[in-house]
Amino acid sequence: MTEQQGDLQLIGVTKRFGAFTAVDDLTLTVPRGSFFALLGASGCGKTTTLRMIAGLEEPTAGQVLLGDQDVTNLRPYKRPVNTVFQSYALFPHLSISDNVAFGLRRRGVKQYADQVEQMLHLVEMDGFGKRKPSQLSGGQQQRVALARALINRPQVLLLDEPLGALDLKLRRQMQVELKRIQTEVGITFVHVTHDQEEAMTMADTVAVMNAGRIEQLGAPVEMYDFPGTAFVANFLGQSNLLAAEVHGRSGDDLLVEAYGTRYTVPAARARAAEGTVWLGVRPEKLHLTTGEVPSGHQSATGLVTDSSYMGVSTQYLVRAPWGDELTVFVPNSGVAAPLSVASEVTVHWRPEHAFLLPRPAGETHAPVVDPEEVAA
Repeated sequence: MTEQQGDLQLIGVTKRFGAFTAVDDLTLTVPRGSFFALLGASGCGKTTTLRMIAGLEEPTAGQVLLGDQDVTNLRPYKRPVNTVFQSYALFPHLSISDNVAFGLRRRGVKQYADQVEQMLHLVEMDGFGKRKPSQLSGGQQQRVALARALINRPQVLLLDEPLGALDLKLRRQMQVELKRIQTEVGITFVHVTHDQEEAMTMADTVAVMNAGRIEQLGAPVEMYDFPGTAFVANFLGQSNLLAAEVHGRSGDDLLVEAYGTRYTVPAARARAAEGTVWLGVRPEKLHLTTGEVPSGHQSATGLVTDSSYMGVSTQYLVRAPWGDELTVFVPNSGVAAPLSVASEVTVHWRPEHAFLLPRPAGETHAPVVDPEEVAA
């Protein structure tokens, strides 16, 4: 669509509202042409960060750069940036074509019909130009809002919870569509969301925010497979975290003890290699048996306390001897009979599927993360 002018950079960006620090000394680079997601619970500072990029909030400190251009003090309309919000904000009295053309007409562009048609084709809304917004579904209105932003050829497109008002099926469809459109136009997308599935489905890079800071940044698959902190482990999906201590090393493995049982974890899978740690395993990497444990697997015994059928898998809660419940996802492959509540089972896993995370001394219960626990 247009050659990109450079990376988006935030350098030491801080935003305070009185005594409250919403964004705390944030430094990051969003590579040009990438799909970047800011992921976090409501109130973590992600929307404030987006608004500072857009020019809708002024940083208390720090710089916002687009390529070599410092845009920190530029008014919003002077920035090569457009924003798509959760509320589509289409003009109800204008046709779809006129809505899409709005930005061009404000800039005095006279010949815009072909560009409008190209944009409507890009978002798969051919033939809808003469309709009014009230004649469209929520998903269709979102596509029009996207076309209206893209027609201005911004260097960066900001997406603020753009799919939040859609139902689950349509939201998943639009996730695929947004990624397709971003790949096709090559514009830098910065997407703010509290929805982990949204971020992981679409983004090349995800930054997990917590209390105004970036907790971890990286490719979705890497962050999910090997989280950096207990917060990230339980924000990107679920994790079983056992309070453990490192007692030494044997070759490439660390020797850890949790609740009186010795385990091994590959040193390459450790974010902390000494002292108190969390021993983590994802629920889908755990297996259940009422018989023999496969050779080389780690294990813990327990009692099934709950069983929830979830379609492709069944979620079991297993109370371990130390009192915590382990979450286990078992595929519904039809091979094994379902386990009933109160069954005595052994939970087991491969050592290379575990990971070690730092654990503050004295902390025995992992943080519980609810993406929507804080009001927006």
